[in-house]
Amino acid sequence: MKKRILLSLITVVVGCVTMQAQSKKWTLEECVQYAIQNNISIKQTELDSKTALIDKKGAIGNFLPSLNASASHSWNIGLNQDITTGLLQNQTTQFTSAGANVGIDIYRGLQNQNTLRKANLSIVAAKYQLIKMQEDVALNVANAFLQVLFNKENLKVQKEQLGINQKQFSRSEELVKVGSIPRGDLLDIKATVALNNQNVIVADNVLLISKLSLAQLLQLKDFESFDVVDETDIKDENNILSETPGVIYQKALESKIESKIARTNLEIAQKNVEIAKGAFQPTLQGFYSFNSRVSYADVPAFSNTGTIIGTKSPAPFFDQFNDNKGQSFGAQLSIPVFNGFSVRNNVERSKVNLEKSKIAVEQQDLDLQRNVFTAFADAKGALNTYESSVVALEARQGAYDYAKEKFDVGLMNAFDFNQSQALLTNAQSEVLRTKYDYIFKIKILEFYFGIPLIKN
Repeated sequence: MKKRILLSLITVVVGCVTMQAQSKKWTLEECVQYAIQNNISIKQTELDSKTALIDKKGAIGNFLPSLNASASHSWNIGLNQDITTGLLQNQTTQFTSAGANVGIDIYRGLQNQNTLRKANLSIVAAKYQLIKMQEDVALNVANAFLQVLFNKENLKVQKEQLGINQKQFSRSEELVKVGSIPRGDLLDIKATVALNNQNVIVADNVLLISKLSLAQLLQLKDFESFDVVDETDIKDENNILSETPGVIYQKALESKIESKIARTNLEIAQKNVEIAKGAFQPTLQGFYSFNSRVSYADVPAFSNTGTIIGTKSPAPFFDQFNDNKGQSFGAQLSIPVFNGFSVRNNVERSKVNLEKSKIAVEQQDLDLQRNVFTAFADAKGALNTYESSVVALEARQGAYDYAKEKFDVGLMNAFDFNQSQALLTNAQSEVLRTKYDYIFKIKILEFYFGIPLIKN
């Protein structure tokens, strides 16, 4: 009995958690934050940042000395000369040798210093690229989020029109029975109800697809129950349209990541030129070498007169290692004289890339200026279009109410009434479309002005 009660409690808890997860509705801030943490493109850009850090470690390593150690042990088997008798005989001898080499760059045409500076700039550029990717993903998420909101409201409009037409159809049936309207009008209204029902199905499918698109953009695996909150009160809180395009452009020059990336790439190109020029200068390296050897063969024994009187066992390992050790050190100067124009060509190639980077900075500023002025004009036009659509909706609503009154008393046929209703539905959809188009274009303009898409 206790096991059954425990199992029932677990089932209830799991069910409640599942229902809570399914009923969760995402805000715009939650969508953007989740996308930034899980988007694949952002993760790839983060790996580029790690690569830049590794490159910096390699640049720092150029200043450190290099140390290499070696050791070998060999067997010589075959016909060798006996050191005692001088005769050739088959024998096996063994030798062990070991050594170590140390080298360090004393001067290398400032290439190591410039390589380190370039690595630092690459880290900055990688961070800018990561921020840009995050901003691009945030804008895409915002656009998809607003598209879901538009589709949700559009579905509400279609359902409301369906409900109104169904009531009108029921009322028309009564009017037909009393002879107020002809039966043909009832059939027209019935066709309108069927069309409205089809519009509801289409709007529902479009909403589902937009939710799936947003869920996939967030890299959500469980997207079947995904939904967003009804944030229909999004407004231009920052009054960005009160600013002039010139002011917004100057602000964008200071804050936009694209400009910072272009200027950082220009500095990197300048460092590449300095690195290439460093190959024209001589290089100075210091070195130190140590080596020793050990033999396992018997060594000759000499008399006081210097003649060989026999052989004796070899000295102990460490004694031989200490007696046979040798050291060498010094400095090596290398002066480039002629290398098939490779250094000169590298310098010229780096200069060409530098000019490309300068042009890229100028082009980026021009593109930014054009984008800012275009975004300002688009936002202004979107606001005017939205306000005009609101006025048109009010007029269409009045026309529909008047047509409904005439239809109810038999002064208008069903075809003309349906036309008035269709124009009202189109006006409602146009208000929704222009509303969210205006909101998104305001967000883009704020983005250029340096206002973050979401507040942390």
